[in-house]
Amino acid sequence: MTAEQSYAQAPATDEVARQMEELMLQERMRNIGRKLLVLSGKGGVGKSTVAANLAVALARAGKKVGLLDVDVHGPSIPKLLGLEKRKVEIVPGKILPIKVDENFSVMSIGLLLDNLDDAVIWRGPRKYGVIRQFLKDVVWGRLDYMVVDSPPGTGDEPLSIAQLVGSHAAAIIVTTPQDLSISDVRRCVSFCKVLSLPIVGIVENMSGYVCPNCGQRSDIFKAGGGEAMADELGLPLLGRIPIDPQVVISGDAGAPFTAKAADFPAAQAFERVMQNILASDDRTDCGAKSEHENKETYNMKIAIPLAGGCLCMHFGHCEQFALVETDERNNIVSKTLLIPPAHEPGVLPAWLHEQGADVIIAAGMGMRAQQLFTQNNITVVVGAPARTPEQLVEEY
Repeated sequence: MTAEQSYAQAPATDEVARQMEELMLQERMRNIGRKLLVLSGKGGVGKSTVAANLAVALARAGKKVGLLDVDVHGPSIPKLLGLEKRKVEIVPGKILPIKVDENFSVMSIGLLLDNLDDAVIWRGPRKYGVIRQFLKDVVWGRLDYMVVDSPPGTGDEPLSIAQLVGSHAAAIIVTTPQDLSISDVRRCVSFCKVLSLPIVGIVENMSGYVCPNCGQRSDIFKAGGGEAMADELGLPLLGRIPIDPQVVISGDAGAPFTAKAADFPAAQAFERVMQNILASDDRTDCGAKSEHENKETYNMKIAIPLAGGCLCMHFGHCEQFALVETDERNNIVSKTLLIPPAHEPGVLPAWLHEQGADVIIAAGMGMRAQQLFTQNNITVVVGAPARTPEQLVEEY
C-alpha cells in the first residue's frame, strides 16, 4: 500500500473509531437514570460542598449514585471526601471509579494527579477530551443518579458536560444570598436556557447563621436573595443551607457533613434539598428506570436524509428524511418518510428532536451543525455511503 493510499483510508478509519466511541458513550449514559449538573455563576458559593453532600444524601437514601468532578483546574471532591490518597484503577479502555460504598462511586481529575497541588494547565480541547473520556470510559455501572460538580461560570467544562451527558440531564444552581452572586447566577440560568438544559431548582447556600448556643439567627450575607430570584424566574427553591462551622470542619477532615451531623440545621437543610429533588423526579417521571424496564422499552429512532431513496450527500438538500425505529434487539420495527421544513440554521436539529430522533446518519456535516444536533440530544454519525436507509441502519 502506498503512502497516498494509507492517507486516503485514514479518515474513514478515524471516523469508524469515532463512531465506535460515540456508541460506547451512549451505552454508558443509557445506564444512568438522572444526571444532575451542579452549576454556579461564580466561585466561592460552596458548589462543591453542595454537590458532595447532595450525592452522599442520595446514596444514604438508597439510590445508586456516581459523583463526577469535572472541575479540571480546581478539583475539590477528593479532599471533601477524604480520598486524596486513593487512586483510580485504569485498564485498557476502562477507568474504575473509587467505590466509597455499595451505593456511592466517585471520579475526579484529582484522583489521577500525583499531587493535588499540581496545576493542570490545559486549553479547551484537551479539557473536552478528558471530560468525554470520563463519561465514556469510567465504568459506573447502572446508576440512579450522576451528580456532576462543574467549575463556576459558563465555560468549557459546563458546556462540554451539558452537551455530552445526553438525555435525563438537568441543572441545580447554587447561589448565596448577596446581590453579586445573584447577578452571576442569572447568567447561569441563561446558559441553561440556551442549551435547553432543564433546571431542577436553586439552592441558596450560606443562608444565614444559626448560633449553636443561643439559637439566634444572623443573616451575614443578607437574606432571601436566592428565594427572590427563584420566584422572579419561576424556578423552584430547593432549599436554604445555613452557615455551619461543622460543614467546614467536616470538609477539611474529608468526612461528608450529612453523614456525620444529621441533627444539625445545615444537615437537615441538605436532606430537604435531596427530598425536593426526589419529589421533582417523581412528578416529571424522569428518574432512573430499572434494568428490566430499560431493556424492554428502549427503542432507537435513526434519522437519514434521502435523495432518490438513498442517503443524500448533503443533509440540508435532502428531499425526505427516513425515520427508522429499531427495538432493543436492533431489529427494524418501523420506517416513516417525512418531508423536512425549509433548511435554515438550527431548524433541522430542533425539528428532528421533535420527531424523537436519537441519531442522524449523514455523509458529511459541518462542526457547527454537529454541535446543534448534539444540543438537541441527537448523536451524529458522518462518513456514511449513499445506501438505502435499511442498509445504513443495519451497518450502524
